[in-house]
This record gives sequence, C-alpha cells and structure tokens, in this order.
Amino acid sequence: MLNNQTLDKLSGMRLSAMAREYRRQLESTPTNSLSFEDRFGMLVDSEWTTRKNNQLQKLLKIAGLRIRNACLEDLDYAPQHNLDKNMVSRLVDCAWVNKGRNLIISGATGTGKTYLASAFGNAVCRQGFKVKYYRVNRLLTDLTIGHGDGSYNKLMRDLKKIDLIILG
Repeated sequence: MLNNQTLDKLSGMRLSAMAREYRRQLESTPTNSLSFEDRFGMLVDSEWTTRKNNQLQKLLKIAGLRIRNACLEDLDYAPQHNLDKNMVSRLVDCAWVNKGRNLIISGATGTGKTYLASAFGNAVCRQGFKVKYYRVNRLLTDLTIGHGDGSYNKLMRDLKKIDLIILG
C-alpha cells in the first residue's frame, strides 16, 4: 500500500519519470540488492534525463529547423562540399553563440549550406540555447505586417529572446 501512495505522490508532483523508474525497480528483483543511494540515484537520473530530453525536444520544435535531424557528427567532408574540418571543430562547442558572434555560411547551390546551418542549430539547441530558423522573405513580411497591425513590438521582443537566429 505504501508503494502505491508513493507512486501517486510522485505522479502528483509531476515526477512521472521517477515514478516509472520506481515502479520498474519494484518489479525488478536485481535492483532490490542495490543500496538505497544507488536506487535513489537511478530514480533521480531517470527524472533528470527525461526532463533534459523533453527540454531538447521543445527547443528543436520551437527552432523550426529545415532539417530537424541534421547533426554535426554526420557532416560529410567530401571535397565537393569544400568544408574545413578544423573550422567546424572550433565551432562545435558553440562558444561563439555565448559571445554574440555571427556565423555566415556561404557556398554554391547544392553544397549543403542548409544542412550545415540546421546541424549547427541542432548543436546549439543541445547546449540549451534558443534557436529559430526563418526564411528571410517570411521574416521581412512578418516585420512589415507587424508595423501595420501593431504586432511589431511583440515580434521584436520575441526575436530578442532567441540566442541564435538562422536565416535561410
């Protein structure tokens, strides 16, 4: 009975991942041999991991990247892409976002600029920063409409909250 009350309380406190892990531990005999600290650590790790994953999924959804699953680890350094591996490795830590620096990606059509921008956007989201992808013509249209309907100030406030704006 006490276990059910504990599960209800965890769910009531919105600690659903911790409740799932606790339920799994109750059903699993190997975890019964673990110390309290180890079992409690597993509960906390489960909740922490779930929250971090949910935060990342939310940031990626808000970002609206053109290629949502693009990642820097999957970059193709083939000669036709003319991509400097050393430059990418210096930018991977995303410290340039913290410093308020810009990243300009240029190249011929079909060389992977959109993929590269999406991969950097994904990496920046994984660092916990807010990212937003805009088509330039759509952003300019929204700004123009904002002047007419009074939503310009709100749009500007929203843009200021974003750590990295990707223009495509």
